[in-house]
Amino acid sequence: MSKTVLEAVGLHRAYGQVRAVDDVSFRLAEGGSLGIVGESGSGKTTTARIVVGLEHADAGRILVHGRDRGDLVRGRAQRLARAREVQMVFQDPFLSLDPRTAVGAALRETLALHFPDTDHGRRITELLDQVGLGAREADALPRQLSGGQRQRVAIARALAVEPAVLVLDEAVAALDVSVQAQILNLLADIREQTGIGYLFITHDLGVVRCVTDDVLVMRHGRIVETGPTAQVLAEPRHPYTRLLLESVPRPGWDPRGIAAARRAL
Repeated sequence: MSKTVLEAVGLHRAYGQVRAVDDVSFRLAEGGSLGIVGESGSGKTTTARIVVGLEHADAGRILVHGRDRGDLVRGRAQRLARAREVQMVFQDPFLSLDPRTAVGAALRETLALHFPDTDHGRRITELLDQVGLGAREADALPRQLSGGQRQRVAIARALAVEPAVLVLDEAVAALDVSVQAQILNLLADIREQTGIGYLFITHDLGVVRCVTDDVLVMRHGRIVETGPTAQVLAEPRHPYTRLLLESVPRPGWDPRGIAAARRAL
């Protein structure tokens, strides 16, 4: 049985009277891929931000390799080690990349901060090759790259610190369908090569079906269903999960019926 790399225990996060995350718990195995799916406002992105450390939970714990990420750390080395554990790839890489810094220089900055004694030039070449980019892209500014290339850069930068977990928040949602497929195939190859664990945050059940082993479905901050992805998508037990599946456009699809069913839940 695979070891647990990431565990969330009883997460709660409220904004005033709104419970954005309400008693959320899950586990991610080493080398595994877990999807968190739900509509806008379901709490999935807030959960992801808590996992990474961009937001604090009002209650609950996040553990990586059994170590509580809420424990006090002392000194620069411990803070950097904590930061390396979990990395995030956002929906829009253009907003997370410095528009004035070339790709190679951005990767060098990350490596210099976390691994000052390594051969940065060799490692930059390895990282770019890992995500299907080369010397031309290394010298380019973000605005000179396509959306798919920028997302590859964002993935390379996240991988540069050798994280145990990569959180992908709608990481292919802004890309064309053909480019989405390329990025998802790339991520599958990286997971196979490195054994990294993925936490996919998405509203797209097609992404969940393609790249996750397990899935949890969130609604109004709570988990309403969880299990192996193939099983949940083939035999959904909760009405909300069935509604999400029925909401996927297909021949004969009527959005008015979906809207009525959503109001009835």
